[in-house]
Amino acid sequence: MGIRLVATVTAASLLALTTAGVASADTSGTDRKAVQQALDQITRSGAALGVQARVVDGRQRFTATSGKAELDGDRPVPDNGRFRVGSITKTFVSTVLLQLAGEGKLDLDAPVVRYLPGLIDQRITVRQVLQHTSGLFNYTNALPLNPDEFEKIRYKHWSPQELLAISTAKPLDFDPGTQWNYSNTNYVVAGLLVEKLTGRPYEKAVEQRILKPLRLNDTEVPGDSPNIKGPHAHGYWTVAGKPSDITRINPSVAWAAGEMISTTRDLDTFITALSSGELLRPAQQAEISKTTAVSPQYGLGLQVETLPCGTKVWGHGGGIPGYSSQLLSTPDSKKRFELNATSGPTEGDPGDAFNKLLTEVFC
Repeated sequence: MGIRLVATVTAASLLALTTAGVASADTSGTDRKAVQQALDQITRSGAALGVQARVVDGRQRFTATSGKAELDGDRPVPDNGRFRVGSITKTFVSTVLLQLAGEGKLDLDAPVVRYLPGLIDQRITVRQVLQHTSGLFNYTNALPLNPDEFEKIRYKHWSPQELLAISTAKPLDFDPGTQWNYSNTNYVVAGLLVEKLTGRPYEKAVEQRILKPLRLNDTEVPGDSPNIKGPHAHGYWTVAGKPSDITRINPSVAWAAGEMISTTRDLDTFITALSSGELLRPAQQAEISKTTAVSPQYGLGLQVETLPCGTKVWGHGGGIPGYSSQLLSTPDSKKRFELNATSGPTEGDPGDAFNKLLTEVFC
């Protein structure tokens, strides 16, 4: 479960699990018992210490949990618990930039250096950054992210300039626009673009434009704070052969690529507003989910896929030490699914549990 800032359980990997045994879509609604059984399978297998999921299927909505909140305790996972959402942060940041495009302050097909001279290769456009087709080296690939090494830097402050410098010290992975490769560096650049265009820290722009209007009171951009406020489950991994609580870290290592904290309820509100067009103008609403031959399953900060049963879904996955999350919705937002899993010190195999979850909710 994750030591990367891109989810170990991403939309793509979850959706890949649905390629076998998926029934045709029907209108019978989501079976809450089946969802609970799948969550119990995940925690019983050791694939997660705890897990919470929120399901919306038409008028039906419920939250289910499994496992426990702490390794040495019996407290259950709180159904309103906060967690680190990892790369789901990217969808918030992309939404802000698309808002700015709708206001005439940003051209998606302009080179990034028009707004940030000299920052990166002059061929790279804003669209390529948001769609992961820039070719920028993924800075997290050069960080010491295995548990024993990360322990030494878990509270280190990272500036976005430091993170970007790790990437730009390497050559491009490919010519801009010719391939797709997930790179957290892209959203460091995106965060810097937000700051340049708004004249304020990117987190303030996210708060002003998304969090406050939608009243996402349990969602925050924590900056250097290592804490998760309010009720939350803890994540663990193994350091020097022993279980270690990795809940508290300095999330600046993820910055605009993955530092945010939220809840399943707030994420559900966000994806509903995004899908309904509440946050973007029509032209930008069309852009966020637009895929290409080079990027067939990723729009602009939004993963897009059609399940084998024919249901189209979009959203984003997120992973950061201790936490792995998923946000998925049908484009009309009638069916929605949010999940967070906290890691334990051992890794288990959940088998077909994720397949069962997606099949039950969306198919």
